Amino acid sequence: MKFIAFAAVVLTLSSAAARAGQDPAINATVQAEFTDEQLSPSHWKLTLHPDGSGHFSSQMGKPSTEDTGEIDIPNLDRDVKLSTAFASHVFQVALRHHEFNEECDGRLKVAFQGWKKLSYSGPEGSGSCTYNFSQDKEIQALGDSMQAVAETILEGARIEKLLQHDRLGLDKEMEYLVDAAGSGRAKEFGAIREILVRLADDDQVLERVRKRARMLLAQAGT
Repeated sequence: MKFIAFAAVVLTLSSAAARAGQDPAINATVQAEFTDEQLSPSHWKLTLHPDGSGHFSSQMGKPSTEDTGEIDIPNLDRDVKLSTAFASHVFQVALRHHEFNEECDGRLKVAFQGWKKLSYSGPEGSGSCTYNFSQDKEIQALGDSMQAVAETILEGARIEKLLQHDRLGLDKEMEYLVDAAGSGRAKEFGAIREILVRLADDDQVLERVRKRARMLLAQAGT
């Protein structure tokens, strides 16, 4: 009996060691940053872990001299949860591109689209690259995807404010968000699941708003 008990302890410790051996990979991060002083927010940062957990922060830009009628988004600083499928793809691209230890910018004479910085840190090493436009299709697509996630998070924050201060404005905003989802300008709606659920269950907002919220929740999955 003592031998069996000892064997069980050894097996438990071995399993713990195996799990511990996975910690470096679990703690790896990919970070995307966007900067354009002419926009608001003028800067945002999205940090992502392999399990889809992450953090998003943004800073408002200079206040516009024009009254556009849009509700300003405050500075954000919040945890987010993306799908493991999306996170897995992001990390695969990072490792295929040598932890971003390579030239990303295409140095083409194209219009300024904002500075994008991709960074990786993990057991394989660390690195980063910055670009306006990349001729590498995979890098450009990864940056576009990260911007689409940021758009979703920012829209979620705007919808939160509209729900508090301008419920009628939700109709136009949700129409825009559904259109952005269709074109790929916004994705990973699980990142704003909480506000979408609130809209879908709120009988004080227009039925069109509730229907669009349910549509985006269906895209987010479980």
